[in-house]
Amino acid sequence: VNACVDVVLSGVKLLEALGLEPGDGKNHAVLNSGQDLREAFAHFMERGAAAERFFSDAEAFQAIARTASEHPAAQLYVGGNAALIGQKLATNPDLKILLCGPVGPKLHELLDDNVVVPPESMQERDEFHLILEYQAGEEWGRVRAPAANRFIFSHDLSNGALNMLEVFVSSLDEFQPDLVVLSGLHMMEGQSKEMRQRRLMEAVASISDIPTDIPIHLELASMTDQDFMSNIMHQQVFPLVNSIGLNEQELLFLTQSASGPHASLASWSGIPDVGVVSDILFWILKEHGKTAERASDLTRIHFHTLAYHILVTVDGHWGNQAAAVAAGARAAGTQACATDTIDASKVFLKAPLEFVTSHTEAPSKISLNPDEPVVHWHREGISFHFTPVLVCKDPVRTVGLGDAISAEGLLYSEVYPQ
Repeated sequence: VNACVDVVLSGVKLLEALGLEPGDGKNHAVLNSGQDLREAFAHFMERGAAAERFFSDAEAFQAIARTASEHPAAQLYVGGNAALIGQKLATNPDLKILLCGPVGPKLHELLDDNVVVPPESMQERDEFHLILEYQAGEEWGRVRAPAANRFIFSHDLSNGALNMLEVFVSSLDEFQPDLVVLSGLHMMEGQSKEMRQRRLMEAVASISDIPTDIPIHLELASMTDQDFMSNIMHQQVFPLVNSIGLNEQELLFLTQSASGPHASLASWSGIPDVGVVSDILFWILKEHGKTAERASDLTRIHFHTLAYHILVTVDGHWGNQAAAVAAGARAAGTQACATDTIDASKVFLKAPLEFVTSHTEAPSKISLNPDEPVVHWHREGISFHFTPVLVCKDPVRTVGLGDAISAEGLLYSEVYPQ
């Protein structure tokens, strides 16, 4: 239920256009000024890490958004995880997509014809999200980016309050979906604690109204508040959804928020260790997934990081997962390079060619075989499907990759009727 217009441009170009000088980086959970923006951007650029932040000052944000959207180098795209997943699914001519998010005039014009927007979702002004990209090796003052990535910020109250969730759930009766995809919970971080708690309870009540025979996938995104993450995981949202999509930042944050395995790891250095990732994924499904004793619906996690993807499922609930994980990895390569098929000259392999499957159990050691790029292993009733990604050497666009990966993986997934 989150939708907006993404304004994509070089972070360094925008900061220069705003007259902000390079300086030392500093992490800010919420941005209150141009100065905060400058420091937070430098902080993440230096690490080559992705981040998403709320900008609290409406007037200052509108001024920055105007400078950004009118910049000659800026490109405007469909944005918001829900809208991006909808757009990706809509490339399949046989699918009809219902999108409920705050849709302004510019966004409506950008959306695919297969995407249906109920009139209650329309609004007069677009919600803009600013996406500041930087390239590997790019320099700004003393900061040098080790990898290409992006820093996202917005002052987005409609998506932040999940305003369209009820409209969405009430539209399902008529639309009769085969799959529900939810995202945008991370947008609530800009709200006060009380407001967020109340809205989360209302969201849970709404999601509970969705008929149980319709699978629900939840796409997570960058978050900073551990209590909020813990609420989403423990008592509220996780048990109501069948499937989750997330990346390495969100996975680590999740285990830190709930003191799970490897929670003492402060951050990833380089490519996330497959064994560590597998331990955390296993723990999520063991602790919060469906078991004979636990009334949870969660049976699937699609994990994606730049170098590889892992699809983890509780046995007996999902089929075709080898194809699903491969399709997601293929989508990552083609979308980042903006090509229809994988062009071998434009991609390279970054995944480890050998890895262990766990650091907490007796691990098995796995060597990748190029003839069988999807590797499968099993642990206590849970299946793992791993595949390396052919990583684009010069990515045209890094935004919405996770959404495209999850959408593609879902499209190839078979849900067993329970």
